[in-house]
Amino acid sequence: MVATETSALTVISVPAVAYLGDVTFLQVAVGYLIGRVIVAFVLLPRYYRGEMITAYAYLGVRFGRGMQGMASVAFLFTRLLADGVRLFAAAIPMKVILDSYGVEMSFFSIIAVLGSITILYTLIGGIRAVVWVDVLQMGLYTVGGLIALGFLISSLDVNFLSVAADSGKTRFLDFTSNPISAEYATITAVLGGALLSTASHGADQIIVQRLLGCRTLRDAQKAVIGSAVVVFFQFALFLTVGLALFAYYEGAAAEQLGLTQDDEIFPTYIVEGLPAGLSGLLLAGIMASAMSTLSSSLSALSSSTMADLYERFAARPLSDAQGLRLGRLFTLGWGLVFIGAAAMFTGTDNPVVELGLSVAGLTYGGLLGAFFLGLWVRKARQLDAAIAFSTAVVTMVWLFLFRQELVGFTWYTAIGLVIVVGLGYLLSRRHRDEASTVGGAPVPAGEDERA
Repeated sequence: MVATETSALTVISVPAVAYLGDVTFLQVAVGYLIGRVIVAFVLLPRYYRGEMITAYAYLGVRFGRGMQGMASVAFLFTRLLADGVRLFAAAIPMKVILDSYGVEMSFFSIIAVLGSITILYTLIGGIRAVVWVDVLQMGLYTVGGLIALGFLISSLDVNFLSVAADSGKTRFLDFTSNPISAEYATITAVLGGALLSTASHGADQIIVQRLLGCRTLRDAQKAVIGSAVVVFFQFALFLTVGLALFAYYEGAAAEQLGLTQDDEIFPTYIVEGLPAGLSGLLLAGIMASAMSTLSSSLSALSSSTMADLYERFAARPLSDAQGLRLGRLFTLGWGLVFIGAAAMFTGTDNPVVELGLSVAGLTYGGLLGAFFLGLWVRKARQLDAAIAFSTAVVTMVWLFLFRQELVGFTWYTAIGLVIVVGLGYLLSRRHRDEASTVGGAPVPAGEDERA
């Protein structure tokens, strides 16, 4: 679970968050725990009772094929952009290191190599290979982070925590900033983290696929809650690395260090401050974090494309062998698309972890809102859900592209959720009560047999 949701964004960009600001980002992880408790006891039981293959099958049962297909397409779009950011992030330290040795290699070339290797082992091994390689890769980059922190501490003549405290960087809670525009004001970070985690672990196929792979509902509940605790300490580790880097470089800005972006600070230390063998180990860890996320996405995208789109609309059923072959073709196709998406990114003014979370927030609120609309609003029908969902996504894209200064990215999921539930409820008021239900929830007339 943790290896799936952790990427190069965590390894190289979370240290930059602490270096530039403080450790209030850790409040988001507190919200993660709250959100995953909701997933464990509200959403997971429904998945296990219905034995659903994908996260969006519930929407298909509750509303109809159109809403299931719309949600699946939104997942495909979001995952494509978000993991494009993650793959680009992995190319940053690789390029820093290659440049230091005089090897000229473009971002696109690095991305293509990483993507091709990941596609290969995902095609060969399927979900079992993805899960176990994820676990090994997580161990590698976690050990690498601990080693880097150890070397940083040993190379400093001062207590880096004292230096950070004197600069106001050890602040964990923030009750003074504007909760609307400040991403890490306490109420914003905790609430935003809770809703983001509820959406990512309850409505995103990449995580739900893992949870449905557990033997029992209880195992899945323990996994989703326990993962929040592990993520908290993982964030704490890399934020601490950022504080140590602040002391090591005496708070110098990226430009003063001759760097083009803030996310290069930690990779630069890997090249300059670690022995050759250890720098290679940590580089391997960063590459591993990117590949583990990409392989998970490829597997989830393939299964969602098969179950939510192809099988729902195909004229004839496929045999298991045919389905496997087609699933591998989908995996290959999505892998090539990922490489192209990652190549579109060339840089960002903020740490890429914030860009990645912003992109995810474009549809997470709408997806989560669609789930809760189905659960809470008995009279809501497919057209109501589709209109509300589309409105939420368009609104979030507009905010992201043109009005980022209005609200922090930690509000994105909450705004999308409110739009879908609120608008969906208002639209449902025009319907009479329906008698026919599936799984305790009403469905549109004529949908009973298909559901």
